[in-house]
Amino acid sequence: MEQEQTRFTTSHWGAFGVTTRADRIVAIKPFPADPEPSDIARNVPSAVHHRARIDQPYVRRGWLEKSSETSRGEDEYIPMAWDDALDLAAKEIERIISTHGNHSIFGGSYGWASAGRFHHAQSQVHRFLNCLGGYVSSYASYSTGAAQAIIPHVLGMNFHKITWGETNSWSQIDKHTDTLVMFGGINPKNAQVSMGGVTEHATTAWFERYATSGKRMISISPQQDDSPTQTDWWPIEPGTDTALMLALAYVLETEALADRSFLASHCTSYEEFLPYLLGKTDGTPKTPEWAATICDLPAEQIVTLARSMAQGRTLICVSWSLQRARHGEQPYWMACVLAAMLGQIGLPGGGIGFGYGAISNVGKTALRLRGPLFEQGRNPISDFIPVSRIADMLLNPNGTYDFNGERRTFSDIRLVYWCGGNPFHHHQDLNRLNRAWQEPETIIVHEPWWTATAKRADIVFPATTQFEREDIGWAKGDPYLFHMPQMIPPVGQARDDYAIFSDLCNRLGCAEEFTENRTADLWIKVIYDQFARNAKADGVAVPSWENLKQQNFVRLPIDSEETETIPYGEFRINPEANPLGTPSGKIEIFSERIASFGYTDVPGHPVFHKPNSDPAYPLRLLSPQPGDKLHSQLQAAIEDKEIHSTLLMHPVDADARNLVDGDEVRVTNAFGACVAKLATRSTIKPGVVALPTGAWFSPAQGEDDLSGNPNVLTEDCGTSRLGQGAAAHNVGVEVTGNVRNT
Repeated sequence: MEQEQTRFTTSHWGAFGVTTRADRIVAIKPFPADPEPSDIARNVPSAVHHRARIDQPYVRRGWLEKSSETSRGEDEYIPMAWDDALDLAAKEIERIISTHGNHSIFGGSYGWASAGRFHHAQSQVHRFLNCLGGYVSSYASYSTGAAQAIIPHVLGMNFHKITWGETNSWSQIDKHTDTLVMFGGINPKNAQVSMGGVTEHATTAWFERYATSGKRMISISPQQDDSPTQTDWWPIEPGTDTALMLALAYVLETEALADRSFLASHCTSYEEFLPYLLGKTDGTPKTPEWAATICDLPAEQIVTLARSMAQGRTLICVSWSLQRARHGEQPYWMACVLAAMLGQIGLPGGGIGFGYGAISNVGKTALRLRGPLFEQGRNPISDFIPVSRIADMLLNPNGTYDFNGERRTFSDIRLVYWCGGNPFHHHQDLNRLNRAWQEPETIIVHEPWWTATAKRADIVFPATTQFEREDIGWAKGDPYLFHMPQMIPPVGQARDDYAIFSDLCNRLGCAEEFTENRTADLWIKVIYDQFARNAKADGVAVPSWENLKQQNFVRLPIDSEETETIPYGEFRINPEANPLGTPSGKIEIFSERIASFGYTDVPGHPVFHKPNSDPAYPLRLLSPQPGDKLHSQLQAAIEDKEIHSTLLMHPVDADARNLVDGDEVRVTNAFGACVAKLATRSTIKPGVVALPTGAWFSPAQGEDDLSGNPNVLTEDCGTSRLGQGAAAHNVGVEVTGNVRNT
């Protein structure tokens, strides 16, 4: 019998042991120091060796034969030798650049493909395209697009700098916070993951500690499961959080609980916002009674909460999910205003926080070290799109659109080069994206599995998974440093992205620029050594690369509470000497800059927009992150166990439709339809249903998606003309017993 070997690695969902026998992964074991390890890793052995792995390069027949009779997603693929496929791709890239220029290339990647710092797909493809003369890029993320647009206008900082730097730690909350108000909740399910890795999952343990200390914790969400069990659940109507915040602000103002001194010294233009709050501009005072009918919450409960928020140290937390909807900028802006009215920004345990629970490392105290990074180089092409506007770009070449005060023009894209990520999982209105995907002349994809994106490519290169190559594992906010050993040989003819791009560069005349005459092994050592030098300069000693390889992993002494800083602490002490990056240097309750854009959907101060509704589709659909995978990763293994995703519905709504647990149901609206398996729970608000993302888009004839991907039902529109973020949440649907398409 072959000898088994177990070594540890890390991933976006945590560290775990990988047991191998011969050339196969046979088992997974938890990381000993992780108090609450994620179950996602259990899918690794079957996914890595799944029949859905791409075994060699393939080319779409219709593209190869220049036939228009078949479209992407419906064609057959011809297997091809590596050299032939690389020659074909290089020739096509060269043709596109010489004929249409680099402005016609879109470099697609979403950064979550691997936790490894060298084999980071986004860095690899962007460096490759930069060596060729550049590409049209994307800005922001599907998770935080609206926040990344609005927060710099209000707080004067890059949103991710706030997420990682100006955020109360879990320990600061423990010591100082009296009331934790969580708009959108703080979900341990989502906190399974963090960019680059999370080694010690601690969210649940912190909430257990908070409950023991008697801390008041309120979760405001349509789903009770959006926060730990120790919280008080307020089942709010989806899309109405801004109305609730306005009503809380109304109580603070009218009962003289607002901190007028802080508003005068650290904020601008509160008096410009006040007439809207009091109803003098639109005839509608934003009273608790007004909000109660909109939010479906008792008015007296709103009043009591506002008073208690003003009586002690209060931290307002806002989940990323709130800004993934139409007008998603508004709850983020209004949350900042509400926190400013309490006057606790800059005090430990008070103020505002974004993204707790969205990713696990938010709130952790580990020092943010620099690197390690595989540098992408400079992109000579300055053009970009907001990341979720890809279908708009492909369907409207040279069309115009508004974004953050600019009138921009979409590029005419002829080549899409995608490496890392699956847009046919996370984009909205997948049927529309499917139509848009037919527009480019050529699509090249690197992918380990036959995902919906790979099935819609013209040239498909089989890529390795993180278990088939060596790398460095490290993440912001995590004190662990990993050598990620190669666990098994590449499956089939898979190659890592660096090898593929190096071979293409050899054919395109830019090999030296891309590789700098270094192998992958040498690059890993080079970027690790630079990381070690940076760490030493920051006062942190890390082992040599050879020593780390021998140890497998090390826990660095970088997460002491003694090094914690108070978010906005220096600004609070002296706003003149430590101004924010806004035009005024202060918190902008009213933004002259935004007002100058003339956007009716985003005026100069936060406002409430009532969610769209259609009586034909009375149920409000939420599309949360899945609990059994990261995005759509490892879905091949999950589909072996569950054909369809699970739709969560309140028993009252199920009874009204004569549906029961386990039924196969059809979820429909004007954008599309999908099939799902029904689960009834009283932990979701009546009138609301939830269908997690992550299923591999599998449309049957008639465009019904058989996998249960909610993004066949979501609207492909921007959050607003300001942010143009993804507006996935809170669309109307109807649910019926399923009759399969034929």
